[in-house]
Amino acid sequence: MKETQVVVVGGGPAGLAAGIEIAKSGGKVTVLDENKKPGGQLFKQIHKFFGSREHLAGTRGYEIGTKLLEETKELGVDVILDAPVYGIFEGKTVVYSKDGKQHQIKGDKIILATGATENTLAFPGSDLPGVMGAGAAQTMINVNRVLPGKKVLMVGSGNVGLIVSYQLMQAGADVVGLVEAAPNVSGYGVHASKISRGGVPIYTSHTVKRAMGDGEVSKVEICELDERFQMIEGTEKILDVDTICIAVGLSPMSEIAWTIGCDFTFIPSFGGHVPKHNENMESTLPGIYVSGDISGVEEASSAMEEGRLAGIAASEALGLYSEEKARELKGQVWKRLNTLRDGEFGEKRKLSKKTQISRYMEDANE
Repeated sequence: MKETQVVVVGGGPAGLAAGIEIAKSGGKVTVLDENKKPGGQLFKQIHKFFGSREHLAGTRGYEIGTKLLEETKELGVDVILDAPVYGIFEGKTVVYSKDGKQHQIKGDKIILATGATENTLAFPGSDLPGVMGAGAAQTMINVNRVLPGKKVLMVGSGNVGLIVSYQLMQAGADVVGLVEAAPNVSGYGVHASKISRGGVPIYTSHTVKRAMGDGEVSKVEICELDERFQMIEGTEKILDVDTICIAVGLSPMSEIAWTIGCDFTFIPSFGGHVPKHNENMESTLPGIYVSGDISGVEEASSAMEEGRLAGIAASEALGLYSEEKARELKGQVWKRLNTLRDGEFGEKRKLSKKTQISRYMEDANE
């Protein structure tokens, strides 16, 4: 069996950042990812990031991903791709498949950075070809250079729905509208303004009543909602579309954490059930850390910072950093995380993270 000091499950923004921090401390680390390419969501994000210079504001997501990959190579991080992990067993033994065979790797510490998955929305006709997640559409246009459809309806006005709508327009699609069940757009105004200027109508307090088509989507019926989110008869509109993209939030991919016995707590603003963890990103299981969207759905910059935090903490626990040095490094990361969680959109996430950590501490003090 292969052995290493730290096994990172997930090669997205958080996982790569964690691997880099461990390698920087002199630790031996292996990153496992089920995809054929590492980097996760970064490589389908062609828009420029917001924030500060520290968070590479003005840099496009795929460029940040490229920098992370270059750093992993320079530091000698062992990255194994096309290797889905399907279990963690006694002694922190991680089992994964590669080239049709089962493999095992034992780590002294494990960092779970498994990301998130798109939520679905059920309505009559939602199983027709042409109905897909917005993230899938984003992968098709930005990674595979394939336009998913010519006439698209977007459902959901969070940042994913707004950004993917704009990118579909850039790719040549006609975005015929964006539907949002809430009375207001939930994503950044700057993104909403872009698609509005491009002529995309935003239907707030609306939902999809049904998708129609013979074997594939050809039309969609939307209708207005009242203050109790009930459909208002007589307000239906039928739009010609061949694609319906669903952008109604993400849920943490936490199956592995559940199966090994991590304690969870329910925080709706983080996507639902998330593992409890302390300020070092360590779960209720000693030596098992979480970072990125599995610990609460946020944006890629926060995921990378949480990955760095988990990597530094794991290195400290392995004796690769002194307590003083680790405290200094972790303090820098927490300062940057708190900056990301400032402001109108960040404050709720900051409070949610405090709640998540306090629930860990409540259990630890019992």
